[in-house]
Amino acid sequence: MATMFILFGIVLLMVLINVPIAVALGLVATGAMVVAQGVDSLPNMAIVMFNGATKFPLLAIPLFILAGAIMNSSGISRRLINLASALFGWIRGGLAHVSIGVSLFFAEISGSAVADVAALGSVLIPEMKKKGYSAPFAAAVTSSSASLAIIIPPSIPMILYAVMSESSVTQLFVAGIVPGLLGGLGLMLVSYFVARRYNLPREASFSWSRVYAASRDAIWALLLPLIILGGIFGGLVTATEGAALAVVAALFVGTVIYNELDLKHLRSAVLEGGIQTAVVMLMVATSALLGSHLTESGAPQKMAQAVSDFTNDPVVVLFLLNMVFLFLGVFLHSAAAIILVVPIVMPLVYAVGIDPIHFGIIVTLNLAIGQQTPPVASVLMVSSSIAKASVWETTRANVGFIGVLLTVLFLVTYVPWVGLGLVDYFYR
Repeated sequence: MATMFILFGIVLLMVLINVPIAVALGLVATGAMVVAQGVDSLPNMAIVMFNGATKFPLLAIPLFILAGAIMNSSGISRRLINLASALFGWIRGGLAHVSIGVSLFFAEISGSAVADVAALGSVLIPEMKKKGYSAPFAAAVTSSSASLAIIIPPSIPMILYAVMSESSVTQLFVAGIVPGLLGGLGLMLVSYFVARRYNLPREASFSWSRVYAASRDAIWALLLPLIILGGIFGGLVTATEGAALAVVAALFVGTVIYNELDLKHLRSAVLEGGIQTAVVMLMVATSALLGSHLTESGAPQKMAQAVSDFTNDPVVVLFLLNMVFLFLGVFLHSAAAIILVVPIVMPLVYAVGIDPIHFGIIVTLNLAIGQQTPPVASVLMVSSSIAKASVWETTRANVGFIGVLLTVLFLVTYVPWVGLGLVDYFYR
């Protein structure tokens, strides 16, 4: 078991000195295999990497990424912003609520918090600054609301977790609905109190005619997630098939309905999706090497036994695992944390009787919080860059929003019904 912690420490050290995560995983795994099994083990590396990266559920990742990139180029973001403005703009601090509300909609399309903040922040943050919102607050509310994209389905981190833990993608998607909505409501409450304190402006007064006009214009943007997620939750299609359906639907809406997707934008969307996919899949492939070595050495099982000898109380174990993932979220991107750690801790999760779907939502929430905590904080960095605000000033403005995400994490961890209620109702 000591070997496992040494290998993990080496990977973390390499990441901290800016070695790409996939390269760090591959180098450490190769070195460990050579030391343990000799150079004769090297010819098997290509097979292990290929098998690790070609699991059927993983096809959903490039497809959802591509669907989100196409939708970004199809005028959907603008239509969703107009609808959210009609619904929430009349509240004090209206643009902050619009940012949160449109993230709830957009999360059902992209599955990626970075895509969410890049697509929406470039429009909303400059507008908030014009209306008197401070740059750090504008960046903070946009960043935190974007992290709802990995809690509300479809979620790329959930797909990765499902593959690594051999869990149901569909059940994970369903389990994320209630925590995601609670997170959105909590962020709105914090925004309202901040808006009251600093007398932030309302947008136009509420008008049913404006809501109707915005809803009619955004109807296809709203129908897409309903059709795709409805098919997945209803058992008509798998998550992977639903992702393929999302690409086809995005192409249809962008070219036929909205007529805003041309070859130039499509090429840009395909390149963006390909680059994002390559980064994730290379990490998956190299992590398969390290996972194979650790499995053969029995290290995860030994760790599970050691913790079980210390305590069999799921409450204590969940507390410890929360601390681990909150710590890792500070230094690692969500995909890397899932790929590196989940296969190691799953024997412990099963040993103490924790539901893997319950644990999956806990992991996802931890990593959503990690996207807001420097030094890595990929989503916060993008948001701060758009707002031209200091990362640390944005972090201070973000404390209340991070508190909301921590509260949701606590509820999901120790009130399992919050995450599992819908799963139990529909699938068990």
